[in-house]
Amino acid sequence: MTLVWMIVGLLVLLALRVPVAVALLVPSLLYILFDPTATLAIAAQQSTSGVFDFAILAVPMFILLGNLANISGATDKLYDFAVSAIGHVRGSLGYVNIFTSFGFSWISGAAISDAAAMGRIQVPAMVRRGYPKEFSLGITGASSLIAPMLPPSIPAIIFAVTAGVSVGSLFASGIIPALILVVLLCITVWFMMRKRGDLRLDKASWGERGKKALKAIPPAGAAVVILGGILSGIFTPTEASAIGVAYVAILAICYRNLSWKNLKHALVTTVETAGGTLLIVAAAGLFGWVLAREQAPQLAADVILGITDRPLVFLILANILLLIVGAVLEPTSAILILAPVLVPVAEAFGLSPIHFGTMMIFNLMIGLLTPPVGLVLFVLSSVTKYPVTTVIKGAVPFFIPMLVTLCLLSFIPMISLWLPGMLGLG
Repeated sequence: MTLVWMIVGLLVLLALRVPVAVALLVPSLLYILFDPTATLAIAAQQSTSGVFDFAILAVPMFILLGNLANISGATDKLYDFAVSAIGHVRGSLGYVNIFTSFGFSWISGAAISDAAAMGRIQVPAMVRRGYPKEFSLGITGASSLIAPMLPPSIPAIIFAVTAGVSVGSLFASGIIPALILVVLLCITVWFMMRKRGDLRLDKASWGERGKKALKAIPPAGAAVVILGGILSGIFTPTEASAIGVAYVAILAICYRNLSWKNLKHALVTTVETAGGTLLIVAAAGLFGWVLAREQAPQLAADVILGITDRPLVFLILANILLLIVGAVLEPTSAILILAPVLVPVAEAFGLSPIHFGTMMIFNLMIGLLTPPVGLVLFVLSSVTKYPVTTVIKGAVPFFIPMLVTLCLLSFIPMISLWLPGMLGLG
């Protein structure tokens, strides 16, 4: 019954729109207050243990990296190159949107950063060229979900720390699913724009393409430095985050975009975002300790094993649960609350935590485009000044490629496990 009251209390507080960190802390502290064997010293230790994890230090650094990339002009360079390369294709700006997001994803690591950057640049450009505003908003929102699947994925770091798995393995496991999503989004753009022969630009000369490509090389170098260093074992993901920040800061200085005003904005935004994230991590550490103490993972495993002993059925049930949770809870909170419960159950079914983690991350990312809480919906509405209802209408057709990607990722484990295995990461 204690466990039931804990979960009910959490759900009630979330329904009342209490901040997630507070909603996690209140039931946990009440549990400690009424349990004579638990002390505030234990509460402090459990709350800070997750935050003091070396890998979690990468989170604020990668958030800063994404913010610096937004002000450095890196996004503009990638966008200009993509336009010059494929601008002459029918519906070209739809493909440009996808490939620019794919390139920027290796730097940002977060769907919110990608949506903010791409929405500011690409949606106005597409609307000016005659693309429907709903289509422009929808493809921008859908392509932003590529970012959390690729290194330096912030949700991957959160999951890896929570579940006790390798950050590098989880980074590598998301690359092929991200490529599948890119291909399916391109097919969707082709299908939706196949009758719009007017939506193409003049073909750029090879000289112009070469100039744009040269300008895009330095931003692309950030991905090479970060991913190459991690996968080669030269430095850890945490060290890679600091090196990536230094690299992008140098780019911003070279592009003359790193003014004191821009730097202050990037730092303040980073502190706000990272502070909120780490506060949730601390609160979830205590909440997770209480769940473990009350044997929640074992109880969940017993309940699910009582329903089915088939991994396929478990994956279907887990996906349905995560789609519902993702629609009402932001991904970091959902990972911190659910991973300690679901990962042991997945392992009981013989599933790899790397495969399950990759599936869980992408599933929850779909929630970023799902009402009522979808953060990407509100970010796009904020930066483009279109109503949220217009953004939702534009996003609806792109749920098809996203859900197809989720099904392939869920039921074909090698999609996420092949590359880490090839690289010797697990």
